Amino acid sequence: MDAGQSQRKRTEKESTKGASAPSFIFSIPSEVGSDQYDVFLSFRGSDTRKGFTDHLYHSLVNAGIVRISVFRDESSIPVGEEFGSQIIDAITRSKISIPIISENYASSKWCLCELIHIMDCKKRMSHIVLPIFYKVAPSDVRHLQGNFGKAFHSRQERFDKKDIEEGQRALKEVSDLNGWESEKIANGHEGELINLVVETVLSKLRKDFQLDVPKQLVGLDGHLKEIMNWINNPSVNARMIGIYGMGGIGKTTLAKCIYNQLSNKFVHSFLPDVRETTRRHGIKCLQSQLILDILKRNSQVSRVDDGINIIKSEFKRKKVLILLDDIDHKDQLDALARERNWFTTGSLIIVTTRYRAVLDQSEFEVDYMYELNEMDGVHSLLLFNKHAFRMDHSSKDFERISRDIISTMGGLPLALKIIGSYLYRKTNLKVWQDMLKQLKNQPHRDVQGILKISFDALERGHQEIFLDIACFFIGEECKFAMYMWEECGFYASQGIEELKLRCLIKIGDDGKLRMHDQLRDLGRNIVCQEGPLERRSRLWDNNEAFAILMGGKGTESVQAIRLDGCYDYSHKLKTDTSEHFKKLRSLRFLCLGKVTLSGDFNELFSELRWLQLSTIELFSATNLHLPNLVVLRLTSNLLIAEDWRGWSSIMMAERLKVLNLHGCLNLRCTPDLSAFIKLEILILTYCSKLKQVHPSIGKVKSLVSLNLGNCYNLEELPEEVGELEELKELNVGCTCITKIPMSIGSLRKLEKLIAFNCSSPREISNSIGSLSSLQHLDLNYCDTLREIPSSIRNLSSLQHLDLSCCKSLREISSSIGNLSSLQHLDLSWCKSLREISNSIGSLSSLQHLNLNHCESLREIPSSIGNLSSLQHLDLPYCKSLREIPSSIGNLSSLQYLDLSHCESLREIPSSIGDLQNLQHLDISYSAIEKLPSEIGDLFSLKIFKISGTSISNLPESIQNIFSLQQHLELNDCKELWLLPELPFVTHLFVKYPNPKILQTIY
Repeated sequence: MDAGQSQRKRTEKESTKGASAPSFIFSIPSEVGSDQYDVFLSFRGSDTRKGFTDHLYHSLVNAGIVRISVFRDESSIPVGEEFGSQIIDAITRSKISIPIISENYASSKWCLCELIHIMDCKKRMSHIVLPIFYKVAPSDVRHLQGNFGKAFHSRQERFDKKDIEEGQRALKEVSDLNGWESEKIANGHEGELINLVVETVLSKLRKDFQLDVPKQLVGLDGHLKEIMNWINNPSVNARMIGIYGMGGIGKTTLAKCIYNQLSNKFVHSFLPDVRETTRRHGIKCLQSQLILDILKRNSQVSRVDDGINIIKSEFKRKKVLILLDDIDHKDQLDALARERNWFTTGSLIIVTTRYRAVLDQSEFEVDYMYELNEMDGVHSLLLFNKHAFRMDHSSKDFERISRDIISTMGGLPLALKIIGSYLYRKTNLKVWQDMLKQLKNQPHRDVQGILKISFDALERGHQEIFLDIACFFIGEECKFAMYMWEECGFYASQGIEELKLRCLIKIGDDGKLRMHDQLRDLGRNIVCQEGPLERRSRLWDNNEAFAILMGGKGTESVQAIRLDGCYDYSHKLKTDTSEHFKKLRSLRFLCLGKVTLSGDFNELFSELRWLQLSTIELFSATNLHLPNLVVLRLTSNLLIAEDWRGWSSIMMAERLKVLNLHGCLNLRCTPDLSAFIKLEILILTYCSKLKQVHPSIGKVKSLVSLNLGNCYNLEELPEEVGELEELKELNVGCTCITKIPMSIGSLRKLEKLIAFNCSSPREISNSIGSLSSLQHLDLNYCDTLREIPSSIRNLSSLQHLDLSCCKSLREISSSIGNLSSLQHLDLSWCKSLREISNSIGSLSSLQHLNLNHCESLREIPSSIGNLSSLQHLDLPYCKSLREIPSSIGNLSSLQYLDLSHCESLREIPSSIGDLQNLQHLDISYSAIEKLPSEIGDLFSLKIFKISGTSISNLPESIQNIFSLQQHLELNDCKELWLLPELPFVTHLFVKYPNPKILQTIY
């Protein structure tokens, strides 16, 4: 018998028993066996059962209130059995009671009994009472007047005297409460009343929805505000937010804070630790919990496909908030929230993960991805203090060591919390000092356990890459190490991407590898646990590495050794240095500082992929075969010249791909390079005596990068450079090269040409126009350069053009307008530049235009208004600039405009008010005397600098710029004497003001 049939039978039974039948109890446990209820509905069945109360009940259920369901008298209590005590018990165990006071409510003895107990609970407990006066006036309830009073008095003969007295008291008390009068809400529209009731109930219960977050929250406000700003933008679809970052960084805490702020607006579900729950119990368990939370139905899913079908077919009827914490595999997301159309408009799915690939691969298509990074020093100290001292500051005697301790934790909240909590109430300074020593050697075991989860998820080869980075490559350029890892079979490109996606490493804009200190310590600790020194795969500590080399204790377990260049051990090694490597047959990475290479090295370095020798003091080695070497760094070696006897050994390294001779000061000419048939990168930077590049360079067909930067005596390049068909990067910056050879036009794959600070060239060869792949051209500080060849128009791929500090450059020709891909144009400090071609308006991709210190520039072409992608326009110190074209108002993407120190500029066009995305405006120390009233239309403006101008007053319209909260700078404004009210400005700078303005400010 279904619930509907049961209710109909119960209703029929009530009609035979008379009007005194009791109310229903509406309240549902959150899980099986729970005895705590959320809402108790007290109502007169004959008045509202099938109408208002039924609609209210379903609205409460659909709102997804935790533990709301129906404990109906007809289904929960056997027919004919007394159930008054059960109803009273249910009231006691409920958090909220909603008495629906209708016309015949007081004619029911049971209703009065319920109300008496409800009001008693309100007095004795933290019981919330939310009365609804359904088509009756509270005054009639209070004074027992009107039809309500008649109904009460008509049934008095059936009540005991005590019931009458206590009932009257309860009715008076409930009428004094602030409830809802149905006839006064939206002119009697019951749907609006029900919405108000549901919203209030949700609000009252919200504290019970709150997920547990630490009381010592620090540093999350900025992250929370940024994400909530995005959430508050309306959407016509269900949306997904992904929060990713390394373990222990605070992803779950941030997600819980978001969830807590939103939970009362949604039917919601929080699934914690999805990764671990899936491992232990399977994805079906999570699907069952999600269905229970959202549908309030205890469905034990037996197959993943069944769970998917329930979610995608039945969740569409509800606006849901779902937090999926610590997802680490696409299959988990697919089973719980695969597609957007599974959910109704306005629904929100929040996913936290250490593995960004989960978000990238999602079929839902993540709408907003947010990376959470480590805390800064200020917030790190504050969080540590909150746990270590239960205060916002350190105890005086522990201030210094507190800072020393947090410096070892790299802003990782988990570490700060664990270590701080451990040190709480420990007043012995020695304990703190021991902790500091321990942390410098290895991470805390609890922190390590959290971080190691991501390491354990890696494939074997990718784990090797992680350990190499932790031990040797932090701060090194990734591209060099990639060659070694690829040759070792670690699938380097895939591995680096995996480490990035799992937030275990980052690669900076300079291409260098970065790793959090706690992850570095984790990696090194993993190596230390491999066994005694001679059996560890990697040795990075100078003393330990030296001990192994000196004692000949190494084994084939040792794969990598580094002895820093600053560590002078050469005088301590044996005369025959090959003896030190006899047992190290598995070495693939060797980095040595000052070294003498002598003796027979037959097959000792057969596995070596990376060899780095910072200073070679003597080379007399024989049989130095390097059959698998791919990276060779001989940097800063005074011994190396063109006649160095070691070249013969190096030439036999046929697999060599990177040769770095940086700072080899005695090298005058490169050796014959034709033997390096696989060489891809050749670095000769700061070889200050280098005068010639051997013509054999043309035979190195595989060369991708040639770096000759800061070879101060190099005056020319051989024509054979034009034969390098694979070359992508050529750097001749800071050389004496007077002319780029014509043959350069053959380099069809060249992407980057750097020729900065070449003081001699007056012109660039027209052949440059043949470089169809060129993306980056750097010619800054070429003082004698007078013009750019017209063939530049053919560089359709060019994105970055730097002509800054070209002091002889007078004009930019119209050919520049053909650079359709150009994003960044830097003409700063071109002091002779007088004119910019009107064709600049054709640069549809331009985002940043820098004209800083173009002192001779008199005007900006009006075509600048066509630059729809322009975000930054820098014009400071353009002393001859007299006018800004009104077309500037068309720059719809402009965010940053700097007109400071433009001594001839007296006004801003009123069209500036059209720059709806402008966030930063600087007119300080310009000749501008008046601001247009349209300045108030800059609704996105956050920073406005007016210092040092002759402006006497600010227009009233500036009050409209509510986003101007951070920075309004009025320093040294001698003429400014009147300010409008600026209640929204939080940072006002008025150093050296007009004295008259002080009264206005204060």
